[in-house]
Amino acid sequence: MLNGTYTALVTPFNQGEVDYDRLAKNVAFQIDNGIDGVVPVGTTGESPTLSHDEHAKVIEKTVEAAAGKCQVVAGTGSNSTKEALSLTQDAKAAGADVALMVNPYYNKPTQEGLYRHFMTVADAVELPICLYNIPGRTNVTMSADTVVRLNEHPNIVAIKEATGSLDLASEIASRCDIAQISGDDSMTLPLMSIGGVGVISVLSNLLPAKVKAVVTAAAEGDFAAAKQRHLELFALCKGCLTLATNPIPIKAAMQIAGMDTGEVRLPLTELEDEPRKKLQALLDSVLPATSSAV
Repeated sequence: MLNGTYTALVTPFNQGEVDYDRLAKNVAFQIDNGIDGVVPVGTTGESPTLSHDEHAKVIEKTVEAAAGKCQVVAGTGSNSTKEALSLTQDAKAAGADVALMVNPYYNKPTQEGLYRHFMTVADAVELPICLYNIPGRTNVTMSADTVVRLNEHPNIVAIKEATGSLDLASEIASRCDIAQISGDDSMTLPLMSIGGVGVISVLSNLLPAKVKAVVTAAAEGDFAAAKQRHLELFALCKGCLTLATNPIPIKAAMQIAGMDTGEVRLPLTELEDEPRKKLQALLDSVLPATSSAV
């Protein structure tokens, strides 16, 4: 179900409200640049600050804007199994192609708890599910054993790998055929070297064609070209995830490039002056005329 380059969409805000017109323009920009899919209401989309109604409407409007021209992978994860089930049902009703479900966060379930959580949703909703392993956000890591068990369910088709551990990714790849897609731009090429199928990218909000070029080259087995493109973007990839909490830097980068998506929502705050200067320098190293990105 998942293969290629997907953009973890930012959620545009205007004076504190979701800007659905800007969201549609962002989706159109992605499609025009050949993106394979878009991922609304994930971490990059500031899903923890959206109301349930906003969450459902962002998915609905994204599906509408995509109009079948690319896949829509809707974020439906929660630390409440009941809520994750409801969000996944909403995503299916809206016409999403896949549900992206993050590990439950804060309550730190056991591996058995993780298994039952995802199986409950997979059993109840006829929608392909992409698991999402990101311990830096959830404080729990899904083990290879649990991934292998879950992959036995026909609705659980992929995992977004954001642990930073190629050992874990390699173990999973050696034990089952679940599709692994990178959740970190800087890890896309390494993951694809062991069989990964692509990336759910933050940077592609701004540079979809450049991110896609890395994935395409790797998928075609041209690892020399993929390496060159990966290294060109590497510092900017890291900056977008380390200068401040995601999505603060990518929203600032888009603003610098003339793709203003409005403010971030509290408790996130705008990028401060010093990291903004560093971000500008990183952007200039990739795009000397930053405005040419749009």
